[in-house]
Amino acid sequence: GLSLGIALRHHGVDVTLHEASTYPRHRVCGEFISGVAEDTLSRLGIAHSLADAVPLTTACWSDAAGPLGSMKVTGRGISRWRLDENLQQTFTDLGGRLVTQSRIEPGTGIIWAAGRPKRPGTWLGLKFHVRNLDLTHDLEMHMGATGYLGLARIENGLVNVCGLFQSHIGIKAKGPALLIAHIRAGGLQKLADRLEAADINGSSFCGVAGFRLGSQPGPPFSIGDSACMIPPFTGNGMSMAFESAECALHPALDYACGHQTWDQAAAASKKAHHQRFRRRLTIAGFLHSLLTTRFGMRLTTSLARHRAIPYGLLLQLVR
Repeated sequence: GLSLGIALRHHGVDVTLHEASTYPRHRVCGEFISGVAEDTLSRLGIAHSLADAVPLTTACWSDAAGPLGSMKVTGRGISRWRLDENLQQTFTDLGGRLVTQSRIEPGTGIIWAAGRPKRPGTWLGLKFHVRNLDLTHDLEMHMGATGYLGLARIENGLVNVCGLFQSHIGIKAKGPALLIAHIRAGGLQKLADRLEAADINGSSFCGVAGFRLGSQPGPPFSIGDSACMIPPFTGNGMSMAFESAECALHPALDYACGHQTWDQAAAASKKAHHQRFRRRLTIAGFLHSLLTTRFGMRLTTSLARHRAIPYGLLLQLVR
């Protein structure tokens, strides 16, 4: 929402952004930006907001038995706390009105950017930051029996730890211990030991449940996770949020200038989303199913150990 708000303010459109909580705050997010074009960031007017991001160039995949493969990446690591802080400052400096602790209903003139809709599902997203954790690569991806997680370098020497797990009713832990418990339940004992030996920032812990991946049944003019959610293993979610704002920019401007009705603008934005994200959502959904089923895991790890997975090609297909 902030990215689109900034872009609209650059075009002189009056914008009021309602936030149910406060800015900034910790959010469940991989905090790894990869795939968004510099032109997109420039058109939105937010390139400078990523000045604090850490360049990330190497990545690896592992399972409980050890490394599966490595690859070169082009990405940036930045916490949602820092990114949202930068974006809200830019938005208000441009004259945008930010109303926190405020909830509104969908309607004409309201672009819905309220995050993932609540939907019945078995997935659980968990995240925290750690310090004094040595990484083998800038981005580490770990696959377990109950899900997967990523470790990414972010600003100030911190590492973001964020995972997607099948909800495990037998786990009673709370806070950071809940994430550690899910890692152990997935068979990733060595990784859990590494994290417990590091300095965990308990205040950064957060979790989210009750959601499904893919296209979302939100209001007609929705952006970000309210419109669609790509499986997090792709590392493309934050980039898609920026791209989603770009998809909505011209329809929103056409409505603001009186060139389109609200329904026409909403339809144009939805069409732009579909054209831009359909392929990557379809491919990512298929790959996600391989990473989260026993058969798929066996097949994937076997191919990886025989060096038969084209990591570079797969990365391009989910961008």
